Amino acid sequence: MSNDAKTVSEAYESGLTGASERVAEFHEKDSPLKRLQHWLHTTPSAVPMIVLLLALLFFGFATSNFFKAGTLSTILQQIAIVGILGCAQTLVVLTAGIDLSVGAIAVFSSVLMGQFTFRYGIPAPLSIILGLGLGTLMGAMNGFLIARIKLPPFIVTLGTWQILLAANFIYSANETIRSSDIEAQAPALRFWGNDIVFFADAAVKNSGVKVLYAVFLMIVLVAVMAYVLRHTAWGRHVYATGDDPQAAALAGVPTGRVLIQVYALAGLFCAIAGWVMIGRFGSVSPTASTGQLGNIQSITAVVIGGISLFGGRGSIIGMFFGALIVGVFEMGLRLIGTDPQWTFFLIGVLIILAVAVDQWIRKASA
Repeated sequence: MSNDAKTVSEAYESGLTGASERVAEFHEKDSPLKRLQHWLHTTPSAVPMIVLLLALLFFGFATSNFFKAGTLSTILQQIAIVGILGCAQTLVVLTAGIDLSVGAIAVFSSVLMGQFTFRYGIPAPLSIILGLGLGTLMGAMNGFLIARIKLPPFIVTLGTWQILLAANFIYSANETIRSSDIEAQAPALRFWGNDIVFFADAAVKNSGVKVLYAVFLMIVLVAVMAYVLRHTAWGRHVYATGDDPQAAALAGVPTGRVLIQVYALAGLFCAIAGWVMIGRFGSVSPTASTGQLGNIQSITAVVIGGISLFGGRGSIIGMFFGALIVGVFEMGLRLIGTDPQWTFFLIGVLIILAVAVDQWIRKASA
């Protein structure tokens, strides 16, 4: 019987001589639309970049003053605070969360810096450090409630937004610290309001293009966080936590700790934005509009920037493009002379389109 089995095996092997060793293969030719979807999925900042370029071209042709250096510098200055708040919001949204308290943290941090200096006589540099630390603590409180108590991010940050705004008004007694007092006694508070002048003509007074220090700070923060999110283990943990927290936890990612760190870092960025507010506006005001609008403005920049509200996909560079798109629309429509309400109308349309594109890309990736 053994000899018969051996004979059959040899006959089978000899029969395979010269046969193809390739297994069954199935080829599906991707359509141009499918390739576009794949490219957009792997390059989330592409859509906002394209929209930004089209907006620049449109307003550049629509008005002759748009491409002047002073106009472009003004756009960057106007989005400096939103861009920094957008860095905070980006981190949170990448973890599939949302932070409605970013504006309140920014305003309260600026008030704390000002009151520590003028009410208690603390040196301005130390007041700034304390304000940054307390802003980080406010963000960490959000993270603790979300990661450890397991409360929904929307509810937690909606609550802390109200709490911090109320605390801001109560603590400050609605007192505004004037720009003249800050400039005379605590110039460090308005540091980011200083500027560098480019292309100045010595023979012409007030010539050249002024760029605030705040603009350079925003660009540096975006560049640093873009590197951290894409090229460090912590950045990959942030994406993994937002994409699938259960799978990330099974893979050894400390998702709870990552969430607390993300919200704490977001709080630090908000406090930095509060410091920038003092330099940008010149005064410390508890009634600054950023407290009510900062969260909406930062979410707008994030959504238009192609960052998925479902977490795990997007780029902080896209958020920067999104903030620029809003700034370009506001400035371009103002130069054309249209009703300011058209700005809100078009930005609303862009938000809906951005979410629709994100859903389309997600279906393609699936």
